[in-house]
Amino acid sequence: MICSLFRIFAENMARKKKPLPILENITITDFAAEGKSLARVDDMVVFVPWAVPGDVCDLQVRRKKHSFMEAEVTRYIKYSNVRVQPFCQHFGVCGGCKWQQLPYEEQLRMKQQQVFDQLTRIGKVELPAFRPILGSVKTKEYRNKLDFGCANKRYLTHEEIATLPHDESQSLKDSPAIGFHITGAFDKILPIEKCWLMDDVQNQIRNTVREWAVENGLSFFDLRQQVGLLRDLIIRNSNTGEWLVIFQFHYDHSTAETLVQSEAQAKALMQHTAEKFPQITALMYLDNQKCNDTIGDQEILTFKGNDHIIETMEGLKFKVGPKSFYQTNTEQAYHLYSVAREFAGLTGNELVYDLYTGTGTIANFVAKKARKVIGIEYVPEAIEDAKVNSQLNGIENTLFFAGDMKDILNDDFIQQYGRPDVIITDPPRAGMHPDVVQTILRAQPKRIVYVSCNPATQARDLQMLDEQYKVQEVQPVDMFPHTPHVENVVLLTKR
Repeated sequence: MICSLFRIFAENMARKKKPLPILENITITDFAAEGKSLARVDDMVVFVPWAVPGDVCDLQVRRKKHSFMEAEVTRYIKYSNVRVQPFCQHFGVCGGCKWQQLPYEEQLRMKQQQVFDQLTRIGKVELPAFRPILGSVKTKEYRNKLDFGCANKRYLTHEEIATLPHDESQSLKDSPAIGFHITGAFDKILPIEKCWLMDDVQNQIRNTVREWAVENGLSFFDLRQQVGLLRDLIIRNSNTGEWLVIFQFHYDHSTAETLVQSEAQAKALMQHTAEKFPQITALMYLDNQKCNDTIGDQEILTFKGNDHIIETMEGLKFKVGPKSFYQTNTEQAYHLYSVAREFAGLTGNELVYDLYTGTGTIANFVAKKARKVIGIEYVPEAIEDAKVNSQLNGIENTLFFAGDMKDILNDDFIQQYGRPDVIITDPPRAGMHPDVVQTILRAQPKRIVYVSCNPATQARDLQMLDEQYKVQEVQPVDMFPHTPHVENVVLLTKR
């Protein structure tokens, strides 16, 4: 009986799946979430990456469900009138800049609409007229930080697979790479020759590191086997002209000899990098033996120079270390924080709570216009940076606490440190915990300034605050050109 069941199961598994259809002459009609566009075919929604409304194309369905399909463009019959030529050679493979085929004005229009749709459909609260979105000062080289993965096997594009002989493509696949992870191919890296998101020095550093490592026989990390020396490369710069580079290594601890060899190779690579790029003012490294690349719990050592770089904003200095969070679009961060400060309406007499303060950037930025600012953040290292940043700028009216927001911000805390006149909150993408929202409602500040990197969760939280607070102002801010991501600042006042 068991054998018969096994045979039936095997036969069923061996049957070929019904091939997914090709949809011909389909017009893309609208934008969807995550940078995709959509079309409608026989009352079904079809989600399509890289296309834009107005494109007419043939689609290969890759996934089919009861109410929707996911498809890829196999042929463009007619290009949309709003489409422009992407400027990056990696567009369409690297998932970082999904909207390069759209004029920047169109990107801003869609982001403004995205904020309106999410606050309207999810929040379902009374809303004022939105302010026009603030476009980014720069649309290229606007980032101050990039994180590149290293792998012993590179990702092959569909074009490379289709055009290269098998032996050549296999050889290319097995070559090491430094670049970005590809969705669905977690153990492979798309090699990046030129990224337009950051000053070109980062391209020079990354390409030099790869070339030297290959020439000198350094091993690249194998994510599946958890072996290989060169694992990750983080590059940061600042508006003061400083550069911070972090090498993430994976030393071979098998024997004393292999460990010594790993350390020697790592040191040689860093020495070469330091000599080649004297503008690097902070060259750091770590030996990460974990299964993932996160560095928050790792000891990071200094090979050359300082253990930080300095950012400036409106005369203030901010120390940015290897674990520090700092807005990745420096110039646009100033406009974002200026909106938050304007919405706070400070006169110099207010007690301000800055929730999810990070390294205290907003707290220190608004401190000169407040009586006192109290910042709360989950990451202890970030709070230490926040304290240092206050000291660095001679700011004496700030106070910082580290811990889980829902545990620290409670009625006892408010009773001890004072009822806030203004709360500024800048939570992660998940938004605020319901307990935090309830504590805010009990604290009854006159104003709440809600800075969000995810208008969908912001809308959910606005609905919970709606019983006592009215949305007074809405200001979308674009921090990430050529991506569908958008920040939004909302002012709420007591009803």
